[in-house]
Amino acid sequence: MTAFPCKPAILLALALCAGAAPAQAQSTVADGQKLAFDRGKGNCLTCHIIKGGDLPGTIGPELKDLKAKYPDRNELTAIIFDETKRNPQTMMPPFGRNRILTEQEISAIVDFLQTL
Repeated sequence: MTAFPCKPAILLALALCAGAAPAQAQSTVADGQKLAFDRGKGNCLTCHIIKGGDLPGTIGPELKDLKAKYPDRNELTAIIFDETKRNPQTMMPPFGRNRILTEQEISAIVDFLQTL
């Protein structure tokens, strides 16, 4: 007899919830990549080389090792939202401030960029 008896339905629900998190994370990474490569939305490839992207630009730095460069995802999120706050001379558009991307879309792009 265990100290904490559980009903099978509770165990099943916990197992399903535990399995959903990685699937959801993969989904946001895929969504982020799609947005980053979308020439009409995120448009990151216009200025940046990104592994797996076609016809990248070279105005901005190559996007690689970003999780090591920005271990605090909030910093990377802030750069995408409005880099002019940190660097007034930047050529990077303020995607969040100008409502080009939603906060959810920016978060998905950050999820993707942290995999590079």
